[in-house]
Amino acid sequence: MKTQKKVSKKKARSKTAVKKKPTSGLQIGQVIPSIRIVLTGNQEIDLRDLKGKKIVLYFYPKDSTPGCTVEGKDFSRLKAKFAKKNAIIFGVSRDSLASHEKFKTNQCFQFDLISDPEEELCTLFGVIKEKNLYGRKYMGIDRSTFIIDEKGVLQQEWRGVKVPGHAEEVLGSL
Repeated sequence: MKTQKKVSKKKARSKTAVKKKPTSGLQIGQVIPSIRIVLTGNQEIDLRDLKGKKIVLYFYPKDSTPGCTVEGKDFSRLKAKFAKKNAIIFGVSRDSLASHEKFKTNQCFQFDLISDPEEELCTLFGVIKEKNLYGRKYMGIDRSTFIIDEKGVLQQEWRGVKVPGHAEEVLGSL
C-alpha cells in the first residue's frame, strides 16, 4: 500500500488552493506539446493551433454534477470578459462527447468542452489523483485550471480548486 505524502498548499490571492509544483505533468514555463483534442460540435483541433490566444483549460470531474455545473456557469457568465483579454475557455473532463453536448446545451455554456476519455490531457497536466467517496477509493480528476499564454507556454495553474469565486480569480490573473 502506498503512503500518501502530505502536500503543502499555499493560498492563492483568494480562496483557491494552489500547489507550487504539480506531482506530474507540465511545469510552469514549459511549452505545451502538440496534442489533438475533440471539442463539442465534433471539432478536432491541436492546442498548438491556438497560438496568439490565451487558453484557459479548466478540468472538472463530471458533467451535470452540482459543483461542475456551477463552475461551468461561472466561466460562461464571464466569457465576454475573458474574450476581451484575448482568452479562450475550455472545460475538460473524461466524459464522452455526447455527454458534453447534452451538458453544454442544458446549461447554455458559451464555450466548448473537451472530451478526454483516454486521459491524454489529464495525464499531460497531471490532474488524475486518488479520491475517496464514502470510503470508496477511485482515480478521478482533481479540479484544476491552467492558463497557457499566446506563445503556447504554461503560465499559471490552480490545483485543488474550490468553485466559489474561482472563475473571477482566473479572469483577474490574465
